[in-house]
Order: sequence, then C-alpha cells, then structure tokens
Amino acid sequence: MASESDDEFVTLLCTNPNAAEDTETFISTTDIHNWELSAILRCQTVKIQAHRVRLVEQSSYFHGLLSGSFCESNLSCVSIQWNMEVFINVLKCVYGCKVDITSKTFLSLFEAALYFGVESLLLTCKTWFSEASSTKGPGLLEIQVDDLIHIWNFGLEHANDFIPELCASYLARNFMQAISGKFFGDVPYNLLFHCIKHPDLTVYSEMHLADALLVWLTANTERLEPLSKAEDDCTGILNQLRISLLPLWFAAGKRRSCYFTELAEKSMETIFRLLKIPPADSIGIFDDGDLDHLRIRLTEYSKKVNLSGCPQITSVILLLSLLPNSYCVDFMLRKSIRQSLINLERLSANRDQCGSGILHGLPPILSFEGVEEVDISKCPRLHLESTIEIFLKSFPSLRKLRATHLLNFKTTTLHKLMLKCPRISEVDLTIDITPLIPAQVSVISSSPVIVPPLTNKSCFVGNNFLGMASYHSQPSVSNITRLILEGRSDISDLDLQYITGLCVSLKYINLKGCVSVTDTGISNLICRCSKLHSILVCDTSFGINSIQALCSGITSFGPAASDLEKRCSDTLAFKLQTLHIGGCMGVDERSLFDLMSQTQALVSLCLRGTHVVDDALYHFPGSSLEILDISNTMVSGDALAYIVNGNPALKCLNARGCKNLIHQGSNTSGTELSSSYSCRDLYTVLGKKCMLEEIAFGWGFSWLSLLALRPAIMSLRAISVGLGGSLGEDALRLLPTTCPMLESLILCFQVISDAIIINFMRSLRHLQALSLCYCLGDVSTSSFKNSIANLRKLRLERVTPQMTNNDLVVLTQNCASLVEFSLVGCRLLNSDSLRLISQGWPGLISVHLEDCGEVTATGVSYLFNCRALEDILLRHNFSSNWNVNSIH
Repeated sequence: MASESDDEFVTLLCTNPNAAEDTETFISTTDIHNWELSAILRCQTVKIQAHRVRLVEQSSYFHGLLSGSFCESNLSCVSIQWNMEVFINVLKCVYGCKVDITSKTFLSLFEAALYFGVESLLLTCKTWFSEASSTKGPGLLEIQVDDLIHIWNFGLEHANDFIPELCASYLARNFMQAISGKFFGDVPYNLLFHCIKHPDLTVYSEMHLADALLVWLTANTERLEPLSKAEDDCTGILNQLRISLLPLWFAAGKRRSCYFTELAEKSMETIFRLLKIPPADSIGIFDDGDLDHLRIRLTEYSKKVNLSGCPQITSVILLLSLLPNSYCVDFMLRKSIRQSLINLERLSANRDQCGSGILHGLPPILSFEGVEEVDISKCPRLHLESTIEIFLKSFPSLRKLRATHLLNFKTTTLHKLMLKCPRISEVDLTIDITPLIPAQVSVISSSPVIVPPLTNKSCFVGNNFLGMASYHSQPSVSNITRLILEGRSDISDLDLQYITGLCVSLKYINLKGCVSVTDTGISNLICRCSKLHSILVCDTSFGINSIQALCSGITSFGPAASDLEKRCSDTLAFKLQTLHIGGCMGVDERSLFDLMSQTQALVSLCLRGTHVVDDALYHFPGSSLEILDISNTMVSGDALAYIVNGNPALKCLNARGCKNLIHQGSNTSGTELSSSYSCRDLYTVLGKKCMLEEIAFGWGFSWLSLLALRPAIMSLRAISVGLGGSLGEDALRLLPTTCPMLESLILCFQVISDAIIINFMRSLRHLQALSLCYCLGDVSTSSFKNSIANLRKLRLERVTPQMTNNDLVVLTQNCASLVEFSLVGCRLLNSDSLRLISQGWPGLISVHLEDCGEVTATGVSYLFNCRALEDILLRHNFSSNWNVNSIH
C-alpha cells in the first residue's frame, strides 16, 4: 500500500552535451511507460520528476544520498553526471520497465548498475550475459569480438569473476566465427589462453586452431615484449596444440615459420612415426599414458569435423576421440577397450569384411548430435566400413560427407553409408582427374545391353557382390540430393543405375571425368531422377541420348501439351540451374540448339570445346546466368554480346580460345532478333551490365577491351589472358589499380617486363596464384625482389631463361608461402637447385620442372625433404643416371 511519502518527488537534472537541439524538457516517472527515448535524447537538458522513496528503495546510490544525514538528503533537485541514455534505462529498470540489452549496451548498463547500486538491473545484465554467452545456435555472433574484449577487460578491472569465465567460454564455443573477424588480433593474450584451454573449445580441425594462433602471434609480435616474454607467450600458447593431428602438408609448410619451426618438426616426426606403424599394430598407441594429444576436439557445439589431409588418422584414433575421457584413465577399462580395439584393427586389416558390430564389447561412445558435416578426404588409413559404423553412433545428424581422393571408397561403401546414415544428403567422392587424358573415342557401353532389374537380394556393383539382405530386408531409399563422383573412372552404367535406384531425390550430380559411363547410362540417370537441377558431365560420353532425355517430358504419361512452351516447361532442361558439358564431343550442333532453346533457368553453363554455334546462343531464353564458359568454341563476339546483354548477373566468363570472337556473328535460322551487336559491343556491354569476378579471354582482347571493361572489373578476383590477346604494357601497368582485389593472374603469350612484374608484386597484395607462360620481353628474376606473402602458386614457363641458383634463393625468400611451383626453360639451373627448392619451400605439394638444365643430374633425393608432395613432374632435364618423365 502506498504511503504518503510516495507523493514526495525529487528532480533529477540530466544533460546531454551531444544533443541535436539546445532545448530543455520536463518529464515525470509517473508516465515512464510512454516515454519516447528518441525525443528525449534530442534535448540538451532534461528534468525528470521521480519518486524519492522509489529511488531510495531500488538504488543504494540514492539510498545513501537521499536518506542519510548528508546535506543533500533534503535536496529537491539532484544533478546526474552520467550518460543520459544509459541513466534513463537505469530509471526504467527502477520502475519495472523492460530494458533492451545488446552486446553494445551491456557494458554501459552493467557499469551504471554497479555505480547506482541497482540490484534489479545488475541481475538483468548478468542474466542476459549468461544467456547470450551460452547461445548454441548458428549464425552471427550474439556478442561481437570487439565488445567481448571490452567486457573481458572490464571484468578484470572490477574483479567480477563471472565475467572473465563467461568470456572465455563464449569465445571457445564460437572460436571459428571469431577468427574470421577483423578484431581477432586484438584479443588479449590471457583471454585467448583461457579460451584454448577451455573444454568447450570448438574448432573444425587442429589446423584451423594452429592457423588462427599463428595469425594472432603475427598480429601481436610488437605487443609481446620484452623478447623473453614474447618467447614464453608463444611457447605457452602454441604448446596447447595437438600436433599429432595436424595435416601433413600443413606441418611441412610451417617449418619455416618463425613461431612454428620447432613444433612443425615435432609434428612431422610424430606423423611419420604414426604412419610407420602398420594399421594392425597401431593399437599400441593405447598403451601411451597420455592420450589427449590424439583426441580430436569434439564438443556438444561442434557442427563440422575436418580431418582432411591427415594420413596418420586411423579408425582407432577416431574411436579414441569418441570415448569418454574417464574410460581412458581407468586401468581395467583401458584393458577391455584395448582388446576391443585389437578386434577392430584385425577387421581393418581385411578391408573386405563387413563393418557391422565393430563396436561390440566397447563402452558406449559419445554422441555429438550437432555434427552435420565431416571431411575425411585424403585419410587412406581409415577403415571405411568401421568408420561408417562410428558415424552412425556418434554423428546421428550427419548430412554432409567429403571423402575425396579415397580409392577404396567403392559403390558398395556408398550403399552402406546410405543405410547406416539415413539423414545424409550430400556426398563428395571426388578423385583427382588432372593426370587423366580423356579418350578420343566414345564408350559405347560399360555394362551389358540388357541391364537386370534391381532386387532386394543382391546387386553386382563395381566388381563386388553385395548381399543387401544382410543390411536391410527391403530396398532402401536414400535422402542424398547432392552426389559428386568426379574423376571416378571406375563408375560404370550399372553403378549409375544402382545409385539412381536408391537416390530418387537426387538434385545435383557431378560425373566430370567419369570416362567409363556412356551416353546411354547418363540418359537413364536423367530419366530416373526427375528432381535433377544440376548436371556436371564434362569430359564424358554425354551425347544425343542424354539431351533427348533432358528435352523430353518429365512424366511419360498424360495429356499431350498444347503448345511448344507447355512442352518445354515439362522438361528437365527447362528447370536446369547448372549444366556443364565441356569436352563432350558426342553432342552435335542440332542437339545443342534444341537443348539451349529450352534451358530457361540456367545459372551456370559450361560449353567448353563443344560444337556450339551462334544460333544456339541466339535462341537461349535464360536471363539468370552467373557463370559461363564457352572457351575453345566457334561462337562469335556478336552472339556472346547477345547473351551478356540478357544476363546482367554474369560474374564469371571464360572465352579463351574463341577464334571467332573477333568476327561478326551470323544467325542462319532466319529468326528475327531483338538486337544485334558487333564485336566491339561485347566489352562495352560487359562493362555496363555486369560486375565480374572472374574473366578469361584470348583472341581480340586488348588494351581497349580492358578500358571498356573497367567499370565491371573493380572487384575482379581472377583474370586469364591467353593466345590471341594482346594487352600491352599500358594495360598491364593499369591492371593493379583497376583490379586491386586480384587473387589469380594468368598471362600467356603476352609482352611483359621487369617493371610490370615488380608492379604486380608491390600492388597486388591479395595475389595467391601467378602464372607467366611463354611471355616475351625483357624479364629477369630481379623482378621478384619484392615480398608477396600470400602467393601460393607460381608458374614461370619460358619467361626466365637466365634464372640461376642465386635467383632461386631470392625467390624462396620473397615467395615463402608457395605450395605449388612450376618452372620451364630455366637451363642454367644445376643439381644444387633441387636442394634450394626443398629447403626454401618444404611445404610444396606440387613441383613441375621441365627443360631446367641439370637439376636431376645427381638424382632427386632432395625432394624427399618436401614431405607433403603429391604431384611431381620432371621432364627433359639433363641426367646421365636418372630418368623420370612424370610422376603423379
């Protein structure tokens, strides 16, 4: 019940020096629910009438000021020296109104709550911060990194123990999002250290953690002083890494890092020690006292697990990471687990055995329901059947699996994956097709002419007989919508029939380089998968039958269409979003014309090296193209300009090798076109209509072309100029200022100079790939005297014939991050050059040396120092006792 003292008011005088208006206003807390904050903040002076007793009861500050023996206790007006907006929110909380708190306002409100002693606001702030720092959902950070840093520092300064703990916990759970922000380098050392030691630290892989720590150390070198403290901090923070779980290529590439040299060597030693242990004997690692260094970081907040590039990973290591830590401490439990793992390794030694029941006898393994994506690419020592069984138990929500470069991942394994992990929707089984030379003849058939129907008893797939009854009593239907089989030359028509029989919801299929499948097999796939919207079949036998399947009605039965538009809208071609048929020589002009005239919704189109002609482009009805590749075709500039004009969203265009691009086009069908274009119009239309990210041109591309393109290429990331193009020195000098964001630059058959290259090296700070091939001009290796830290790929082919070993040393110093290196025509190099290459770039994964003097005269043993090498090509290098043409 209200007392008479409730009628006693006190006036609170607030000033706002940043007010938009030099005015004064009077408001009362009796109407606090109707206050308009924006209107109040426009005034320079605000007088607030508040209940004296309410202030005394809710605020210790006003309790001491207004109810004590101070002379101010009888004042009718109190001046408030505080931020007006913050203080008004304090008053709202005092009067029971809701206060909105964000990461930007939390600190000011919390500090005000402490100063004015408003317990209700303190509780509200603590509750908000506890809830905000405990968010599990994906998306943007609830608390931005810069705000988190301020909150952490405030907590330390004011001895609020709960704040630093919540800050470290929050940063640990959201580490992957935090490292991509611009404020990660400003994170205090102690906050980062507590974060990486926190049990909730969530990262995609150990490599992501290591890379983030190196980025942080680089950004904080000057702060970590004196030098002894810097060394201690580096050691303390990097020693938290589990170097046994780093990818081989990453560890090899960091051996020259000033912070990571010693740890990189230890990591390499550990990885190769694990690789030397046969899979059947790898259980010996379980005898090790401390197993934390082999435990993959998994938490309840994990969404992705990335083990790619770790050849040392086995099913045992994966399983150890999924057992509760307490099980690995108890001696008797360790003994029981060890016996079960021995059985697992015996199974792993025989890859043909079924993986079912491999966890029998083991304690229950942990389940991480948040994990939706796993990458086990280039992990050849994993026993796939047992790994799938582990996925079933530990990752029940698994939806995406990348298992590229695994030759033992057969169609039978894919079937087991679909059965064991029913939620999986995306699978990538890519195999590198770079060394593959597509046959010049088409495959007529890769399976019997009469294909037997699928049954629920058995299926003959990929030369393996799979007893399906042991897995499922009825035919199963998979939820897979995206399937990538790129480079799988072992995939046949029968495999495709089997896969499409299960994957009825398939929407995206990539068969690029699958040379064993036929046009018939691909057409059958198209007919059976009515939901397909993306087909990538470059360098296959895709041909007339497949096009007929695309252009036929989706349903085989039903009333006849009334007109051409109705018939087209009922076809898969009409709904296609991605169509890549580059290198498919089985497609004739007429079929391409029919196909192009029906593709209304295409976003990405590749016609590289096909028989496409102008008429097909003139009759293309789409307006949504973002990616277009018509390289090495006979299309004209007129026809291409017509396509560009109707597709203003175009971002990536590849027109290299198009000799007719400089010729006037023709429209032989007799159809009237709404517009006509000349070759010169092509670049003008591109410059006015598009915002390009990647371009590749050859014939007819010149300095004037680049000028016309200038408005469209300010955000260009990749450019390639090939045979038939002639930019000239002026255009090349303009390139870095016109395209400052370039990441990839390829110049073939251009006239270049040292000044041009030096300008590239100085100005293109984002450049990651540089290829200079068969270029003319006065070029010396002195042009590479400037450091370019981000460069990862370098090709110098027939451009630096005078390169010496001293030049190689300079190159290794200024391009220290290279992982791919190619030299052609450097005949002054000798047998010591390989030593310089291996010492300068120990992390190389690809090296090509052709016609490079005597680099192999004494053998190639120095390349063994590049422990992560995957691709080697040595050709036409003089050697009297060594002959290597190419190794892939």
